[in-house]
Amino acid sequence: MDLDERRWVLIGGVLLVAFIFILRLFWIQVVDDRWKAEAANISERKLTVFPSRGLIHDRHGRLLVANTPVYDLMVVPREVRPFDTTAFCQLIGIEREVLTERLSAASRYSSYKPSVLEKQIPAGQFAAIAVHLHKYPGIYGQSRTLRTYPERTASHVLGYLSEVDARKVEQDPYYRPGDVIGAAGLESSYEKELRGRRGVRYVLVDVHNNIKGPYKDGQYDTLAVEGKDLYTGLDAQLQRYGEDLMRNKKGSVVALDPRNGEVLCLVTSPTYDPELLVGRVRNTNYVELQKDPLKPLFDRALQAQYPPGSIYKIVQSLIALEEGVITPHTGFACNKSLVGCHNHPPASDVMRAIQFSCNPYFYQTFRRIIEQGQVPDRFRDAALGLDEWHRYMEGFGLGRRPEIDLPAAKGGSIPSTAYYDKIYGERRWAFSTIYSVSIGQGEVLVVPLQMANLASVFANKGWYIEPHVVRSVGHPDSTLDHRRNKVVVPVDTGWFGLVQEAMRRVVEEPGGTARQARIKDITVCGKTGTAENPHGKDHAVFIAFAPMEDPRIAIAVYVENSGFGGTWAAPIASLMIEQYLRDSISRPELERRMLEADLIAEEE
Repeated sequence: MDLDERRWVLIGGVLLVAFIFILRLFWIQVVDDRWKAEAANISERKLTVFPSRGLIHDRHGRLLVANTPVYDLMVVPREVRPFDTTAFCQLIGIEREVLTERLSAASRYSSYKPSVLEKQIPAGQFAAIAVHLHKYPGIYGQSRTLRTYPERTASHVLGYLSEVDARKVEQDPYYRPGDVIGAAGLESSYEKELRGRRGVRYVLVDVHNNIKGPYKDGQYDTLAVEGKDLYTGLDAQLQRYGEDLMRNKKGSVVALDPRNGEVLCLVTSPTYDPELLVGRVRNTNYVELQKDPLKPLFDRALQAQYPPGSIYKIVQSLIALEEGVITPHTGFACNKSLVGCHNHPPASDVMRAIQFSCNPYFYQTFRRIIEQGQVPDRFRDAALGLDEWHRYMEGFGLGRRPEIDLPAAKGGSIPSTAYYDKIYGERRWAFSTIYSVSIGQGEVLVVPLQMANLASVFANKGWYIEPHVVRSVGHPDSTLDHRRNKVVVPVDTGWFGLVQEAMRRVVEEPGGTARQARIKDITVCGKTGTAENPHGKDHAVFIAFAPMEDPRIAIAVYVENSGFGGTWAAPIASLMIEQYLRDSISRPELERRMLEADLIAEEE
């Protein structure tokens, strides 16, 4: 090849390469929109569109949790120019040292990505800030919503929101620093349903930090998807009434609809105003609530574990009848040398034993359950009897965590042979070691929710549906079938009529221990209890259901350090039942006494 030919080949090669580069640039800048979007990320502003979090309703459609608009101040470090930090800090109300640290943290996170500089500024306050933001390039407002509580009730049930931590950001790519997440109650259990899905909006901004409009008419924007609403079985009015009755008292009230397991109310006292854990003041208030010696953050309805006291005797009766160790007509003398008891008429049969709550009767009953003479060795015989008794207890939903749609529930404790072997040594214990269990004391522990569920078992004559707060998600007519498991207890349904009649006598007949729970024209079935408290005055306990003929409410009331169950727990339960069934109160004097009582002050 001569020199001229080589020159033309070289020129052709250069022209070909130039043509390829020109064609590639044309493709990137004109044809391929993907590169345009990349350029927009650098030159335009990308805003996160936060979805409205799902609302929470009570059984009548009342709003328990709603949303209110707030604003976060965002910063993009690479866009920030020198500014008057003193004036800025005065504008938004933070210390200069705090601003410096937050700007440094934002730079460490990313120079190009936005970070939260100040969060959850109320709309009215942000309006006064927004008119000055043109002075501060790289800092802008971003709208989102904050929780508000129209009824200001059911704090422990509803829960609260908290900022995500670094671990959660690493575990779940949905979350970013500065995001909030359900941290307790329904907000936590139904986080994925409530949170929705965020969107993105690209906007053009001028040199004064003002938004001039959407980029490319919004063709790169993605819509936010609102969170789903929750429709609960809670009765806001009943919940509020229960909190009023329990004011200045320590304890809880749990009410269920025995027909379907829906939670009507979950009262914990002392409680707190849910608005305290919202917005910029949340952290400060949370610390103060933690320091409160009355422990208002502690959910007594789901987490407090108490001896059940005499309400346990009903379960012991059913197990003994099912095992055939007693009959409905079995009577025992009230022998106080076995275990202490109050004065009452003779417990000549099971119904009268329940009606009068005779301790020696159930001492003897439990003894027959444990010592059935299956083997000659009394220690091994007691272990066999306790194993069978433990199986029954688990069948009643005791000794395990309730399957409720709330994250904090505990399961109490039902002692087993392994438990006693660990304490006393293998086969070195017998009935005489554990007899206090017979009357609901000793090593037995329950949570109030389990006691309300027991009341449902007695109301339904042998079955219950796992308690649940939420009845539907997204639409009031949808269903949550996985929350509606029906559980049949391992006792013949034929025994429950006898127990129901005994519980009716506790309330309705002379000598019953819960006469203060009577309601005119409503047949209430109940059982009192006194749970021993080694640290002070005993706890008052009462469970009930009503009406006897067609039960629509099952309830458990615990009042700590208040003594006998019939004095405080039974009247409170009775007022709650009447309020729910009639929407009015016919005994104003009893109501006033319960509302005005300050049992916490009496402890001091």
